[in-house]
Amino acid sequence: SYSDILIEREVLMQKYIHLVQIVETEKVAANQLRHQLEDQDTEIERLKSEIVALNKTKEKMRPYQGNQEDEDPDIKKIKKVQSFMRGWLCRRKWKTIVQDYICSPHAESMRKRNQIVFNMVEAESEYVHQLYVLVNCFLRPLRMAASSKKPPISHDDVSSIFLNSETIMFLHEIFHQGLKARIANWPTLILADLFDILLPMLNIYQEFVRNHQYSLQVLANCKQNRDFDKLLKQYEANPACEGRMLETFLTYPMFQIPRYIITLHELLAHTPHEHVERKSLEFAKSKLEELSRVMHDEVSDTENIRKNLAIERTIVEGCDILLDTSQTFIRQGSLIQVPSVERGKLSKVRLGSLSLKKEGERQCFLFTKHFLICTRSSGGKLHLLKTGGVLSLIECTLVEETEVS
Repeated sequence: SYSDILIEREVLMQKYIHLVQIVETEKVAANQLRHQLEDQDTEIERLKSEIVALNKTKEKMRPYQGNQEDEDPDIKKIKKVQSFMRGWLCRRKWKTIVQDYICSPHAESMRKRNQIVFNMVEAESEYVHQLYVLVNCFLRPLRMAASSKKPPISHDDVSSIFLNSETIMFLHEIFHQGLKARIANWPTLILADLFDILLPMLNIYQEFVRNHQYSLQVLANCKQNRDFDKLLKQYEANPACEGRMLETFLTYPMFQIPRYIITLHELLAHTPHEHVERKSLEFAKSKLEELSRVMHDEVSDTENIRKNLAIERTIVEGCDILLDTSQTFIRQGSLIQVPSVERGKLSKVRLGSLSLKKEGERQCFLFTKHFLICTRSSGGKLHLLKTGGVLSLIECTLVEETEVS
């Protein structure tokens, strides 16, 4: 239709206008380039003229050099002796400068810094070897044993015991290779970029550290199986283990982050304030300290929750207040409840009735918000007291008795 043709014409006109603008822009750019070429041609001509002038100056200097060749032999000998003396004085001065620097505090600081780096490389090599033994002498064999016809351990237990161990080993193998490459370029030592690569990957340590106590608990439960215990002793008898138990290898990653913090602290102590790496090393140290604090808090919270749940499981009736995550365990122990006698009669007590002749032993648990009082049955199970078994400490007042009587 005619309206469609009009629309197409408008579209084509817009495209034509756009193309015209592009052509105009290109023309302007071409003119600018043409001017630049002309300027460069002028500069080339000027440089050519300077080169010609310099060549003429050199030609004028040549006769003077020819006259030097015709100098008196005695003058040549004197100049030769002077040249030797100047060289000897320069070497002596340079030797003095080097000796002064070797004895300077800055050189001593750099020697200590290099020694810290060399010790760090050795410690990293030892740590990678420990992780290699953990993975190849324990994790992978146990993973194969879990797939056998009569498995002494399940795959879930293997995962719980060795959580992230293999990933941590791969991470530190890469970090160790980077350190060795830096040492190959000694005396130039640049380490900050290695820590920049390592820092984002250290979150896997949080899961390992958080799971550490649980992994030891699972391992202890698995050791009650005779087949597993026998198999584990065979693995621990491997010469690569050097008489160390599996629990020892599982504990090594727990101390790696604090070791890095100490190393960076020592490095910064011997790194000048104007050093190119100082800011990067300070940033890496602050990040590691922050990660260490987070891991410590998470471990404390996790251990507190596990302790509360363990106590709750030992009480036959259960205890709902222990399911509060803000309830922190402090201590536990036994207390003797002494019967109170007034005028030959047994007085009423809040903690249950007692006979006149018998004292009652109570198993007590102290938390930040509550105090639990339990009795232990002949079967070893704990029972909360029906009256006064759970005492709230939220609004209590501590009274300290100063008199001994």
